[in-house]
Amino acid sequence: MKLPKASSSVSRRSFMRLAGVAASMPILTEAHFAWAAQQAATPAGAVPAKRIRTAMPADAVLINANENPLGPCRAACEAIAAIAHKGGRYDIDGETAKLTKTFAEQNGLKENYISVYAGSSEPLHFSVLAFTSPTKGFVTADPSYEAGMRAAMVAKAKVSKVPLTADYSHDVKAMVAADPNAGVIYICNPNNPTGTLTSKKDITWALENKPKGSILLVDEAYIHLSDGENVLDLVAADKDLIVLRTFSKVYGMAGIRCGFAIGRPDLLAKLQPFGQNAMPITGSAAANVSLLDAALVPERKKIIGDTRNDTFAFLKANGYKYIPSQSNCFMIDVKRPGQQVIAAMREKNIYIGRTWSVWPNYVRVSVGTPEEMAKFKTAFKEVMDASPKSASLTSHDPFEGVAFPQLS
Repeated sequence: MKLPKASSSVSRRSFMRLAGVAASMPILTEAHFAWAAQQAATPAGAVPAKRIRTAMPADAVLINANENPLGPCRAACEAIAAIAHKGGRYDIDGETAKLTKTFAEQNGLKENYISVYAGSSEPLHFSVLAFTSPTKGFVTADPSYEAGMRAAMVAKAKVSKVPLTADYSHDVKAMVAADPNAGVIYICNPNNPTGTLTSKKDITWALENKPKGSILLVDEAYIHLSDGENVLDLVAADKDLIVLRTFSKVYGMAGIRCGFAIGRPDLLAKLQPFGQNAMPITGSAAANVSLLDAALVPERKKIIGDTRNDTFAFLKANGYKYIPSQSNCFMIDVKRPGQQVIAAMREKNIYIGRTWSVWPNYVRVSVGTPEEMAKFKTAFKEVMDASPKSASLTSHDPFEGVAFPQLS
């Protein structure tokens, strides 16, 4: 096995060890955390045995995993159907190269600044493993998406969680100050779970003031749903950051899998020891034609935004406190243990998202179709009007006790 030139400092033994850890380590996605939330809201003694989503009732409303119920666009579905008969071969037509070329041209990037993965979960985990260690910490907002923190635990890195500001943006000054030996400062923008934005000005400040030798890991999974500025120009300017993108959100491809890690070639090379599987040709082909559909993002941004804002109007009219969002998810203060509300909603066949330990009385809700959100409104009002149940729910971390392999 020939090591990448940029990783020549990594010994063959280290390379195999890192690759082995990556292969055995669970790559946690939003789907895993959605499952965990349902486990935590399950009465003690009735915990589901499997860590995967099993078949749901046909009429279940699934607004718990930040999925896009619109699914892939028509062009993507047609591309998948057209290429499926070639699935017995690897990428003989160069679909992944076509996708890379399209994205590079659209964003003013060199093609070697882009690595294509089956979603953004793998490069998120691998970036954290590559740049953190027992002496290089991981800094994240609180609350924010948890997958990077889990990877940092595998690396035995110090994890620093920094509260959001009063307007629910990342407190970049506090994050930079949190750990002078940080290896990764993680900024999810818009943030998951709050759907709130951190300004490009603040991200640039963090980039200019971060600890020497660290990187910013900017997760732009939800950027297309917002009015926020992306930071791809900072990548093109050779700054110390890796940007993550996925086709799971606005493009509706969560079950098809495609995403990017975008950064300087020397930074991306540090992810290579952890592995990079060949892309499914269906994912690459669907992603490429999705990028070429100029109307897709603005149309879907409006559909999701209108549905979200209609739900906000309902929440406001009924006196429920929520955090204004620019994404396909938002948080509601239910003023009681959120797990109770999750469980009560599930009894009505409505599956909503999870809580975060820093805000146990807030629940996250994903934006579904107008019809799904109408069902949510009815069920949510019924649950909130009823007296809270005192059922004994599991209160521990659903991933507690999971034997994640450790880097040594």
